[in-house]
Amino acid sequence: MGRSNRKDNPQRPPVYHAKKQFGQNFLRDEGIIAAIVDAIAPGDDATMVEIGPGLGALTEPVCDRISHLNVIEIDRDLAEKLRHHPFIREKLTIYETDALTFDFASLKTGKPLRIYGNLPYNISTPLLFHLLSFREQIADMHFMLQKEVVDRLTAAPGSKDYGRLTVMGQYAARMMPFLAVPPEAFVPSPKVDSAVIRIVPHQELPYPAEDEKLLNRIVTAAFSQRRKTIANSLSEFLQAGDFARLAIDAALRAENLSVEQYVRICNHVRQRDGS
Repeated sequence: MGRSNRKDNPQRPPVYHAKKQFGQNFLRDEGIIAAIVDAIAPGDDATMVEIGPGLGALTEPVCDRISHLNVIEIDRDLAEKLRHHPFIREKLTIYETDALTFDFASLKTGKPLRIYGNLPYNISTPLLFHLLSFREQIADMHFMLQKEVVDRLTAAPGSKDYGRLTVMGQYAARMMPFLAVPPEAFVPSPKVDSAVIRIVPHQELPYPAEDEKLLNRIVTAAFSQRRKTIANSLSEFLQAGDFARLAIDAALRAENLSVEQYVRICNHVRQRDGS
């Protein structure tokens, strides 16, 4: 696609007052914007979706490369700005709604979904879980998140960042961090560091759980008492004989178990109880 006639500036000046209730921090560093768009590599072979387009920092360069973009924006003032954007409005379908309740399966085009965005940090975790519930329709996702969340999503067993978000996230998708972003890249500047992550949902789960709700319950129980051994934290689900059958040390703590081991526990409980 040809580039628009807008002027490219080293940094985008603040032209809109961020609203705290929406957790808005607008990306303005052109070098980082270009790196993110290159990583996304948008194309018309997929249904492209942006969550929280804001002032269009990513929206504009993405639209330079594709013929159509779906955007989800909860802020009615920003949605209105996009409707009158001089360069890209004809390429946009705007959903003025909350991404936390949006039915991503409704975007039926016969093409896989590719989703990206600078996510509000105050809703990033529940939004990721919501998105992963549509993983069969999603090819990949690229998100700006609080660095702490990216560290948790990509953590390895045994690390301090390894937790419920890690296990349930890695159960559903591959997590690949690729860009650190400092606070000064935004207006207003957040009080935390940020990072961009690429998430590729598993089309075939490496370790399928027979009951994903049960898996979530088990993982939640384990990490709600992460200082205790799993013999204690998972006593609702497992007895001493169960650990022996599973070949899992009951003296381990929640952060020591792999995704595969949590799935193995889940499937054992499901089969044992016949539920």
